[in-house]
Amino acid sequence: MKLGNEISAVVTGGASGLGEASARRLAAAGVNVAVFDLNEARGQLVADEIGGCFCLCNVADEKSAGEALAKARDSHGQERILVNCAGIAIGRKTVSRDRETGEVQRHDLESYKKLIEVNLVGTFNMITQCAEGMVDAAPVTEDGERGVIISTASVAAQDGQIGQVAYAASKGGVASMTLPIARDLARDGIRVMTILPGLFHTPMFDSLPDDIAEALGRSVPFPSRLGHPGEYAALVGHICENSMLNGECIRLDGAVRLAPK
Repeated sequence: MKLGNEISAVVTGGASGLGEASARRLAAAGVNVAVFDLNEARGQLVADEIGGCFCLCNVADEKSAGEALAKARDSHGQERILVNCAGIAIGRKTVSRDRETGEVQRHDLESYKKLIEVNLVGTFNMITQCAEGMVDAAPVTEDGERGVIISTASVAAQDGQIGQVAYAASKGGVASMTLPIARDLARDGIRVMTILPGLFHTPMFDSLPDDIAEALGRSVPFPSRLGHPGEYAALVGHICENSMLNGECIRLDGAVRLAPK
């Protein structure tokens, strides 16, 4: 798919981190970008800076996503690119023992369900609603391509660490549904890909002390640093433009393999 002003995109989680970088990368290529996020102030700022539109959206809510897509399509027409970056993370062991009291505590079900709801169900919700619109759109390439869907998993899907059971499960689900969805949508010319980022400098790392962040960066074989969101966005751009990329998960991690903790 050739990027340009005839193409529209939706980027969830577009107000910060990997989503913001992706929105900026696509807009720089001339794409009309709709920024989807729950952070209205920051999302509107990003949208204004890239000449796009902002849509308040809870990706895990069917009605909210539908209304956001209606607004985006009213502004830019049918999206041909969906980049799923919206997500949350927590750290909690399956069971743990309080250091002071010795009391055993189990992973609460509500926080587990919340992570699955946002990271996995939310991704699936956006995919189905965007694909529903893409299948009725005219092809944009000689091969009959109508759209491309790019989701964000994590290397934790394969190398989940201690305390990442909910996060790894949610991201593992995103990775596992990539091929079946690609097969489901192949006849309609819609490609489906997933990126598994490693250790990237996103807002999630802002709360860490500098020495810890630097140590995490040094754990990456090469380049021995945290990834830049722009490097994720560069891969998003390449996936959009390379029509043979379909039904696959790509690790973007500098060859890192997460240790148990």
